[in-house]
Amino acid sequence: MTDQSTDAAPGAMGTFERWLSLWVALAIATGVALGNLVPGAFAALAALEVASVNLAVAVLIWAMVYPMMVGVDFTALRHVGDRPKGLAITLAVNWLVKPFTMAALGVLFFEHVFAGLIPPGDAQAYLAGLILLGAAPCTAMVFVWSQLTRGDATYTLVQVSLNDAIMVVAFAPIVALLLGVTDIAVPWETLLLSVVLYIVIPLAAGMATRARLVRRGGAQAVEAFRDRIKPATVIGLLVTVVLLFGLQGQVILETPLVIGLIAVPLLLQSYGIFALAYAAARAWRVPFEVAAPCALIGTSNFFELAVAVAVSLFGLGSGAALATVVGVLVEVPVMLSLVAFANRTRHWFPG
Repeated sequence: MTDQSTDAAPGAMGTFERWLSLWVALAIATGVALGNLVPGAFAALAALEVASVNLAVAVLIWAMVYPMMVGVDFTALRHVGDRPKGLAITLAVNWLVKPFTMAALGVLFFEHVFAGLIPPGDAQAYLAGLILLGAAPCTAMVFVWSQLTRGDATYTLVQVSLNDAIMVVAFAPIVALLLGVTDIAVPWETLLLSVVLYIVIPLAAGMATRARLVRRGGAQAVEAFRDRIKPATVIGLLVTVVLLFGLQGQVILETPLVIGLIAVPLLLQSYGIFALAYAAARAWRVPFEVAAPCALIGTSNFFELAVAVAVSLFGLGSGAALATVVGVLVEVPVMLSLVAFANRTRHWFPG
């Protein structure tokens, strides 16, 4: 998710993050309106493809992902053994549970519970979008959630860095497995290309930039650089949403219920994953400053990656891309409710 705002005090959310769902809702409305007013412009943008990669979306995704990768410090992995219980829960939930429960909920709702409300072809597309979200744990927004619960900053950095390292090698196989299990065709070449474009290259660029900045001015130089490029992240996010919903404008107007239907399994997944990780942390007597970020990272999603891969695999106007953006719409209210719950239950955990 998007990085924390520069005008936020420690432990607070910036203006953009606090009202993220509102900005996304406004971008959706703008996209739907423009998609119906100037459909030709969106069709032209959708046609800008090279090797199944939409160039407009690629630029926007890189604008969002690159600043996050600059913030990832792999030298923090030397602390990987400092909080082993929290990391064990994080890794188990993120990679052994979350992708599979998300796929199961997608199948349950789109192929059974909502079968009469969604055409079969659309159901498969929405399911694919949920699978992509489920296989991409949060990369940066978890720092905000950790701050809001006064979580251990070093532990949070270690868990994000470790998850990013695993994502490089695990994302494509898990997505391919789950798409195959749900009978969705897997274009392997496009999937692997997406991983290289939207994980490997931004991560390598971010690491190189961070190393150069640290040599020049240490951690303060890194933060100052991220502050300067933050507007690109915000613009990239909102323009991506406008573009996606511009292409989906007619579909949204004809079937407005679809947004709510997609949100149902996403909500159940978010609260269920948090409950599982939080309960495991409590049972294992993990300190609260580790338990809170440990449970919150799996609940939040790296939706930028999910959007990019959905567009590459299924197209800019696909239901899969639509489903990944709905994830952004519901995420912030859900996460804020979970942060509030965690803070109220701090006494459940050892000090």
